[in-house]
Amino acid sequence: MSLVIGVLALQGDVREHAHALEASGATAVGVRRAEELDRCDGLVIPGGESTAMWRLMRAFDLLEPLRKRIEAGLPAYGSCAGMIMLADRIEDGVEGQETIGGIDMTVRRNAFGRQVDSHESTIQFDGRPLEAVFIRAPWVESVGEGVEILGSVERPVHPVEGAPRRIVAVRQGRLMATAFHPELTGDPTVHRYFTELVRQSKNEE
Repeated sequence: MSLVIGVLALQGDVREHAHALEASGATAVGVRRAEELDRCDGLVIPGGESTAMWRLMRAFDLLEPLRKRIEAGLPAYGSCAGMIMLADRIEDGVEGQETIGGIDMTVRRNAFGRQVDSHESTIQFDGRPLEAVFIRAPWVESVGEGVEILGSVERPVHPVEGAPRRIVAVRQGRLMATAFHPELTGDPTVHRYFTELVRQSKNEE
């Protein structure tokens, strides 16, 4: 079955996500206008800066169409700032900051620290070890009952004894999100997971 997965092409690692999707067996296309969503079986929302992304979505008249398509069942995957955009609630957001929403979770912006705190960690993703790249990354403060935790990390950037595990990958139905950037490692695990989610969703229609 041929799959067309869009990559929101307003900001972030658009090309890298497209390459990872192509390696996972999908056809990747850039999305900048609402009408381009019509050809997509799924959508990737890359990293970037969440407040800039929100404003760009408003400027390109994409925010409301994205909300409607996701509410109607369009599978979507958000990485880093994309995770923030798929969250129903934000901690440490700027005044008036909006999201697309869809995942019943609270996400804290820049939770792992500033750019200088960017790092790599080995996490468990869907029960398997995975190298994850965190760049000014958020983490998930809390999730609702319908959200599956796919990955967590044992400690924050600056280890503190007894610190809680931080949730860094989640799924709710046809939506998933990671705090890290799988497009930067060359490991196709996350994109294959999302491609299979899109495939299953298309089979259900």
